[in-house]
Formats: sequence, structure tokens, C-alpha cells
Amino acid sequence: MITRTSLPRRTFLQGMGTAVALPFLEAMTPAFARAATPITRVAFIYTANGIIMGDWTPADEGGGFTMSPTLLPVAPFQQQLTVLTGLAHRNGEALGDGPGDHARAGASWLTGVHPKKTQGADIRNGMSVDQMLAQDIGRSTPLPSLELGLQDVRMVGGCDSGYSCAYSNTVSWSSPTTPLPYENNPRRVFERLFGDGETTDPAVRAVRSRQNRSLLDFVMADAARLRLSLGAGDRRKLADYLDSVREVERRIENAERRGAVELPTLDRPDGVPPTFAEHVQVMSDLIAIAFQADLTRVVTFMYSREGGNRTYREIGVPDAHHGLSHHQNDPERMARLQLIDRHHVAQFAYLLGKLAEADDEQGSVLDASMIIYGSSLSDSNAHTHDNLPTLLAGGGTGTLKGGRHLRFADGTPMTNLLLTMLDKVGSYREQVGDSTGRIEHLSDL
Repeated sequence: MITRTSLPRRTFLQGMGTAVALPFLEAMTPAFARAATPITRVAFIYTANGIIMGDWTPADEGGGFTMSPTLLPVAPFQQQLTVLTGLAHRNGEALGDGPGDHARAGASWLTGVHPKKTQGADIRNGMSVDQMLAQDIGRSTPLPSLELGLQDVRMVGGCDSGYSCAYSNTVSWSSPTTPLPYENNPRRVFERLFGDGETTDPAVRAVRSRQNRSLLDFVMADAARLRLSLGAGDRRKLADYLDSVREVERRIENAERRGAVELPTLDRPDGVPPTFAEHVQVMSDLIAIAFQADLTRVVTFMYSREGGNRTYREIGVPDAHHGLSHHQNDPERMARLQLIDRHHVAQFAYLLGKLAEADDEQGSVLDASMIIYGSSLSDSNAHTHDNLPTLLAGGGTGTLKGGRHLRFADGTPMTNLLLTMLDKVGSYREQVGDSTGRIEHLSDL
């Protein structure tokens, strides 16, 4: 029977101090009502220490370009992404401050500001574009923004040639003096998204721990009642969504058990998977769930921090990443660094796949997203801040046209791209950092 009643868009399954948000269901739109205002999600995925640009940049431009060796993992999504060449961050350069390119790269990526050279408490940068978005499109979600990373994070002390660790270890700044540390533990991210609901009572958490029950076990009675009011399509969507939440929870629990037995290192929090790929994928699953359930619309995710020395033995690269990035143009070292570059892109492809599989009011969550993947250094050996490796993925809720390699005039501020992205979600600013205007051709040929 067609009625004008509907579920609220912000519907939760409740039970034992737990609240699980739901994805969009057809039952949330009243019959004969206008379609809900489209929701656009925005994410910024950062890879540090620069790129082997010869293997990154496609040889041809325009539509139908040929994927470069490093970008081959995202080839299945070619029609939903744009390669942008020629963008620069001049405020990441020394400008008289001497060494410290890694710190300036991380600090300027989403701010376009030249950070103050200090390793004391008097840090100063600029407000990052993700936090501008959090102010404007994040107000109606439980989490205005979500900051994620994969390595341990320090906000004090010096990390790069007289620059504070805060500059290297986050890309998100809520004000010129307030860096936002990221969360690297999937368990804590999961609990932020689905944890204690309306209560912080430790007794509730203790009950769940003693009973060794899934978070979803506490809300299944409420889910069963909800299913009775849903159509067949919504029931399938609800079942698939809850299955995905349970699968992420199971993977986190497996990582916790393995971490306790196999990886007793003091600096590894419980719940952190042992390999880069496993870690980035469970975080990507959490991003997909958070976007689908509209728990947040703004995410920053650092695959690595600037100057980070993670090794990648699982792909045959035992070298420390930062050390390898100073390859001195040695072909063998460059080949190993390119393997890391491509491995990172492969994990980005995993995220795109999860977003493409997730449903939204108008289609897939990927269609309703704008996602930047890239770095604030290009040639890692020379520490250059121009011709930055930048991918723009997603449909932007109809505002982006993919399948192209666009080349802009060398030195075009990357902040022009950030300013244009703000426009597309109605978060208008006159300027972001050193921006000089908007960029063209993101929506058309």
C-alpha cells in the first residue's frame, strides 16, 4: 500500500546502549514526495614522500587517455576519475626557510599556506579545506569530519629540520594553530561510528565484553521489527548493510587477536592490522560505511605521514619508504619506489570499489562523492612542490565528468582546485590559501 508515511532519514537501530545508523532506504522517502536533496561526500587521501612521476603521468591528454603504469590499478574506474597535471603548492617551497620540505608538504596540502618554521608550541599554518567543509556540510551529521591515518602520530617535538611534528603528521587543521590528530586504530574508529550510542556507562561495555557478542547482536531485535515495515528491496539493502558492518567488526577482532599473539610490539595499539594493505582496507571499509549511513560527509586519510619510513616487505620492498624516496636516480631504487606508489594506488582502487558497491538515493555512493588522492610532493628525490600527482574521483553528485587527463598551466595553485570543489557542494569561500581563482573543465570537455 502506498502511504505518505516514511522513516526518518536519521534512523538508528537501538539496543543495549548501542545505536547503529542505517543507509538510505526507499522507505525513508514518502510516496509522491520530491527526492531528497542529494548528499555529496568529500574525501582527501594523502600519500607521502613523493612519487616516481614518469610512471604516474599519462602520456596523452583529454578523454580516453591511456593509463600510466602506476595508475593501472584504478583503470576499472577510469570513467569516474580525472588525472590533474600542472597543479602546484608554492607555499610548500622553502621561501627562505631552508630545509623542511616534508613538513611543509603535509602542512600546505589542504591549506595552501606556508607554515611557520618552529618546533615549539607557537605553530601556525592555516585552516584546511576539509574543516571548511566540516563547518558547512558536516553540521547535519553525527561526525562533522573524520580524520584517519595508518601510523603512530605525534603532535609535539621536531620531526623535520626545525619544523614541528604537527606539520608532518596531519593534513587537517581546524584553525591556524590547531592541528587535528588522526586516528589509526580501526577499533576506535568503529566505536566512534557505532559505539556506545547515548550512554558512556562502562557497565554496558563490560557486558558486551563478557558476553563476547557482536555489536549487532544488541540491535537485532530492533532490526527484526524494522524489517516488518520494509519492502523487499529495502530488506535486502538492510541485510547487506548489516552484513558489511559485521564483516568489518569481525576483521577488526581478528586483527586484535593476531596483534596480541604475533605482534607484541609496544607501539602497536590493539586492533591495528599487521600489513599496510589490511590496515588501509579495513579503514576504507569504515569510510564506505560512514558515507553510506551519512555518519559523516568529510574524511581525511593519510596512507603515510611525511618522512615516514614504513617498509613494504609484503610486496618485496624491504627498504624504508622515506630513505628509498631519495633514490638519487638509481634505476633499481626507483623501480622499488614505483612498486610502493602502485601499491598505494591499488588500495585507493579498493576504496573506490567499496564506494561503487554502496547504494545512495541517486545511485552509488561513489557517484555522490568527490575524492582527491595525491601528494604534496612530486619528484621525491628533488623535493619538488610543482606538477603534483593528483587524482579526482567520483561523480560529485552530477558535478564532475571523469575519464580524462587534464593538464593545467604549470604552477596553477592546487588551492584553485580546492576552491572549485567547495563551490560544488555550496561551501563558498572567496579564497583558500594562495588560490587565484577557480579551475575549469571539471564538469565538461
